[in-house]
Amino acid sequence: MQLKDHYSILELHPSASLPEIKKAYRRLAQLYHPDKNNDDPYTREHFTAIKEAYEVLTHPARKERWLQQRWYYQSIGKKSNREILTPVTVLKQSLELDRYVSKLDIHRMDKEGLRIYILEIISDETIAMLNSHTDLAINKEITNTILRCTTPLPLELAEPVYKQLNKINNDDATNQETREHRLLRQKIHQWEKYKTGLILMVVLLVCLLIYIFS
Repeated sequence: MQLKDHYSILELHPSASLPEIKKAYRRLAQLYHPDKNNDDPYTREHFTAIKEAYEVLTHPARKERWLQQRWYYQSIGKKSNREILTPVTVLKQSLELDRYVSKLDIHRMDKEGLRIYILEIISDETIAMLNSHTDLAINKEITNTILRCTTPLPLELAEPVYKQLNKINNDDATNQETREHRLLRQKIHQWEKYKTGLILMVVLLVCLLIYIFS
């Protein structure tokens, strides 16, 4: 999973002091508290992220571990996630990946890296959040987008993705599309598996016929 940017979530500069962190938390917690927003699921996600950011940044040991993780992410060129996890942000990540994958050379792409990135987007934590919102329209679009991203992967790399997608609450039509997508990949896999042998047999048969009738 992407590392959360707790300072950005609390709308603070990384140099913020402890009193500034506490002040920002009180302001945002009051603004996004579920009791004041009719328990709206999006507001609830914001409140959870704000609470987590506050708990990390005010706990010396947890803050130190998080700072070490942030340093590591920066050292390998990965960015911390500045957005709070919601169905909309997951859909946004999926669409961005879909656009990126569509521009890649299927024969030269890092397929294992693609599999890992897809599974980061639809992790168990993310799926639990999606299912708690019960927004079937967004779940459907996320599922269909991830299926498109999975197309370049060989079956053995795609299987864990199908397993995750099956955990997402979707309507029957979307579940059927996922099953059909997987079935098509299985057929392609079987064809690729036996294609070389079939071609060799045809070549040998043609050679035998040429020999017999020559």
